[in-house]
Amino acid sequence: MSFFRKDAQLAEIGELIVNAAREQFPHLAQNQIALTWIVYEPPLAVNTGGALSAEEFWKHQPRGFHYRGVEAIYPASVVKLFYVVALYEWFQGGMAQRSPELDRAIRDTIVDSSNDSTSLLVDVLTGTTSGPELPTGPFESWKKQRNIVNRYFKQLGWPELDAINVNQKTWGDGPYGRERAFVGTTLENRNKLTTNATARLLHSIVGGVAVSPQVCQEIMGYMKRDRRPEVLAADPENQVTGFLGDGLPPAAGVWSKAGWMSQVRHDTAYIELPDAFPYTLTVFTEGPAQSKSEAVIPFISQQIALAMRELTAARSDRSES
Repeated sequence: MSFFRKDAQLAEIGELIVNAAREQFPHLAQNQIALTWIVYEPPLAVNTGGALSAEEFWKHQPRGFHYRGVEAIYPASVVKLFYVVALYEWFQGGMAQRSPELDRAIRDTIVDSSNDSTSLLVDVLTGTTSGPELPTGPFESWKKQRNIVNRYFKQLGWPELDAINVNQKTWGDGPYGRERAFVGTTLENRNKLTTNATARLLHSIVGGVAVSPQVCQEIMGYMKRDRRPEVLAADPENQVTGFLGDGLPPAAGVWSKAGWMSQVRHDTAYIELPDAFPYTLTVFTEGPAQSKSEAVIPFISQQIALAMRELTAARSDRSES
């Protein structure tokens, strides 16, 4: 069963926003965008530090909308959020030992989106290392180990995770040696995520039920984006400019993890506006034009924020009448 309930009102608004984005940006094809939008209205409470047990939390289904939310898409650095959650689970279960160096790597993976730190996380999670190509027997064992994160997420039983693949490192120039062999001749084994799967993981973090409430608060601390202009100007590779936090009011709270490379631009975020109910928004865009554009995702984010204000005001008007 899906973690959110499809809603006709949100579907109407969401379709209008997707169509408006395609009209505003003619280079954005129908099959080059996927989106999942989850609305948190009273009495559903999120970002409570784990005040609800996991059992109680999953009984509640917030309203939501998705556009192509089940399409498996190369996630770029958004996958790093999955590796961080898995590593905390390893710590909890005694499968890995926490250390100052791993804490530094976790921080750099989310805050700075470092590929080098992510490589260490994948090594620790899977008990494998990169290197030269391997003979058939050892390579089969290596591949089995590299799929351990996939097995962890599949055992959660979330239907949204059925189509995902999270067994590859993230790269600057690309994989070499055994890593290149593992990703496949035509990249058929590359990482894949859907916006629905990503939204559910973010939903669990914001709800305080991914691994433990303490872990969720720690991850959200890393995801919190400092959107002050002077901070963004000092970091050209910040995860705000050209992403979901771009163009929102200064008082908005944004917790996010972006992904960006030559063929895609993605973001997943939990957002608290000063004058609206909180929500999560996950947007994946594909194609070189979308990768280069710093306008498409902010446009969608601003349209969703406007819709959230209108939904909140309408709810308030009904409550007072």
